[in-house]
Amino acid sequence: MDQNQLWTAFEARDPRADGTFVAAVLSTGIYCKPSCPARRPKRENVRFYPVCEAAERAGYRACKRCRPNDVESANPRLAAIRKAARLIDDADAIPTLTMLGRAVGISPHHLQRLFTEIVGVSPRAYGEAKRVARLKADLKAGEPVAQAMYGAGYGSASRLYEKAKAELGMTPARYRKGGVGEEVRFAIKKSPLDLLLVAATEQGVCMIALGDDEKKLAKALEAEFPEARFARDESGLGTYVEPIVRHLSGKLPHLDLPLDVRATAFQRRVWQELQRIPSGKTASYAEIAQRIGNPRAVRAVANACANNPVPLVVPCHRVVRTDAKLGGYRWGRKRKEALLAREQREAGGG
Repeated sequence: MDQNQLWTAFEARDPRADGTFVAAVLSTGIYCKPSCPARRPKRENVRFYPVCEAAERAGYRACKRCRPNDVESANPRLAAIRKAARLIDDADAIPTLTMLGRAVGISPHHLQRLFTEIVGVSPRAYGEAKRVARLKADLKAGEPVAQAMYGAGYGSASRLYEKAKAELGMTPARYRKGGVGEEVRFAIKKSPLDLLLVAATEQGVCMIALGDDEKKLAKALEAEFPEARFARDESGLGTYVEPIVRHLSGKLPHLDLPLDVRATAFQRRVWQELQRIPSGKTASYAEIAQRIGNPRAVRAVANACANNPVPLVVPCHRVVRTDAKLGGYRWGRKRKEALLAREQREAGGG
């Protein structure tokens, strides 16, 4: 079905469409099955996804009223992918493609392609993301590290700690305590775009923020690492701060700094694609979704941009709406305009 047909079925609450797609609502962050009795939102606030897992990958949560996860898809391809996703969800260890293919009746190669096309990431990346989400939830709930580790499917401590830097940004024990024991150094300095905050751990830059109020910038950092120790270190962070200031002044075209950021598999793919956008150029959210092989994930791409903790190094300001309008920017529309204008001048674009 095309977008108009999907909307027609959703607007009519057609029970025959249950299991063939889900409808996600931008304003509520909830997705529903077509026959959900809830009041219909405005058309422009609705996005359609072929399976629940794709909607969840885009950041939506299931409606508790219509329980879309309980509906089996009438489409055999989608039903197979949903079954594969459930097998990954329920497994103690991430199943191999061969195991999944045998269970759902699809060849491993075809399953890999179809799963990635529909859900937005490969079965392996989906499983890793689920495992990390389970680990984070258990650690935040106060579970001992060892218990959370085995509950999330990590077979050994070495495997967990291999992933800790990329997925948690700190050791599991420190993450469990909200970053307690982690020292985060930060500096705040004037820049061509008002005040610049740069924060870093021993591994690298963990946060960059722009604003006009030092107290608000510091509070934003504390909210990100609520139990960490903070130390203001203007001189010690000069090796990070000065290149960023030079970049904002147009004296350093590209930033290449060590990073220490937490990211899902999907966010990492988006951020890597953003770093490929040349200075002076822009790309739309839809184009980025196309480039990562998931054209339906436009909202998820926008969410990944909004949750980017290291702007400038990961240039989310270079992503605009399909109609060429700037779209949102966490650090303010005027700063986004200024960044793009400077880069276009330097690239000879006016």
